[in-house]
Amino acid sequence: MYENIIDSWKSHLKYEFEKDYFKKLAGFLMRERNKYDVFPPEKQTFAALNQTKIEEIKVVIIGQDPYHNIGQANGLSFSVTQGVKLPPSLENIFKELQSDMAFEIPTSGNLESWAKQGVLLLNATLSVRANKPGSHQKKGWETFTDKIITLISEKCEHIVFILWGNFAQQKVKLIDEKKHFIIRSVHPSPFSARNGFFGSKPFSKCNEYLTSVSKENIDWNLADDCQQLSILD
Repeated sequence: MYENIIDSWKSHLKYEFEKDYFKKLAGFLMRERNKYDVFPPEKQTFAALNQTKIEEIKVVIIGQDPYHNIGQANGLSFSVTQGVKLPPSLENIFKELQSDMAFEIPTSGNLESWAKQGVLLLNATLSVRANKPGSHQKKGWETFTDKIITLISEKCEHIVFILWGNFAQQKVKLIDEKKHFIIRSVHPSPFSARNGFFGSKPFSKCNEYLTSVSKENIDWNLADDCQQLSILD
């Protein structure tokens, strides 16, 4: 299942694929896909890695599970397929983006343009059974993605880690805080966003840090062409 991972990551992760836990995970996923709908589609399982090479990472945003409803997940944390209604957490992320950066709220929740700029949108679990949230947790994915976070901490310099919510913040133990910059807040979920996510300004703080270490800023603006034209007018 890992044959389609780009060489940038495969060279670092090849020994993980040979470990017992990953072989068991691969077997589990094969059985799941034979019996159920599993998201994201198999070819997008490693989309986060394939769209953001390790040597190009500037920012890491950690999610927990892919979206579990039909047509939503596209392999990037918090992102949804073009044309899909915005999930509540992503809607709140966009509200904070508007407040922080004064951008129009996007009509699409597809975050691929962030990924292509060096924002690794990594879920801790990279698959889920349809309509069964959490169904692929504790099957081996967390071991694999913890390895990825550790690799980034060790191999890269001056990375911004954006950790929303308690689950993501538990990954702090894998990150060298002397080398990297960590932005923490509560999760953008409707249950917690008003308790510290709104007003946290993660996007501007991220770019301020990138500037301070002589890295190019992330263009967080996801407005479509019509919205961009209205801003210019």
